[in-house]
Amino acid sequence: MLSNYASEVTFPFGKTLTGCKNYGFEWGMNMEKILSNTFQTLAKSKTANRMAKKYGLKLGAKRFVAGDSILHAIDCVRKINDDGMVAMLNYLGEYVYTEEAAFEATRNCILTLDAIYETGIKSNLSVKVTSLGLDISREVCIQNLRRILEKAKEYGNFVRIEMEDYSHCELTLDIYKELRKEYENVGTVIQAYLYRTEQDIDDLNHYNANLRLVKGAYKESPEVAFPKKSDVDKNYEAIIKTHLKNGNYAGIATHDDAMIDNIIGFTEQYQISRDQFEFQMLYGIRSDLQKLLTENGYKVRVYVPYGTDWFGYFMRRLAERPENVTFVLKNTFK
Repeated sequence: MLSNYASEVTFPFGKTLTGCKNYGFEWGMNMEKILSNTFQTLAKSKTANRMAKKYGLKLGAKRFVAGDSILHAIDCVRKINDDGMVAMLNYLGEYVYTEEAAFEATRNCILTLDAIYETGIKSNLSVKVTSLGLDISREVCIQNLRRILEKAKEYGNFVRIEMEDYSHCELTLDIYKELRKEYENVGTVIQAYLYRTEQDIDDLNHYNANLRLVKGAYKESPEVAFPKKSDVDKNYEAIIKTHLKNGNYAGIATHDDAMIDNIIGFTEQYQISRDQFEFQMLYGIRSDLQKLLTENGYKVRVYVPYGTDWFGYFMRRLAERPENVTFVLKNTFK
């Protein structure tokens, strides 16, 4: 297990705070929640997005975004490949409402596939359905996805359909199921914080789905998602183990040391081949852990976003991990 490989791996800070119920700790937890909600709200703000673009990536987003062009992204992936890891490129963008904007996003996804093939880097592609026209119509979105999947098939590459907010969940899964009947080179994402996820895992087993399994990064109502982190963690562990036991491929997307250690122990206990799963992490987060896992023979895939429409993605990264805020503030005021 991971804890057996290297003593320097630090497990989540909760261990050192067990039983701590002083006012300072409670205040800190409340502030984290307030900050998280603030960043989640900003992520959807068109005005804040426009203002941020004036400053480019100078607000600290460079840590999490590979750059604004495919050339920057390719250079980044080359370095990741040199360290023994593979990548998943994402041309940033979401929530478009014109066919022209959806077509442009599709064109950039295809150009990304072209660049991957021409440069020989080891990377697949991740796409957001709202950037491909889902909010315009289902037909527009599927048409654009087919264009991308055909190009990926031509190159022998793989496309991951991302999961966004709850309002798009059912539509995204319906589209995935339809395309999965036509294409082998397509997968999607399942979020552990949704109540419906356990049933979705069982349903997708009929499609031998290649899934990226995440905890979930969007702000959702307690009517559809677990409000407590402990419940999300419990469900996350359960769906990973179910999906692996079903014999399907899993992209285990987490930076949680304890969760990774748990899953490694599980795969060893049930003799699950390392060819059946990979650990997935975000560009700019836990590079030490990425390298440690790679050195110990595990496949690691780094999610590498790029493009000019970076603000929403950046805000969700700040909402997820309060320590990211400290990093950004230090670098903003240097």
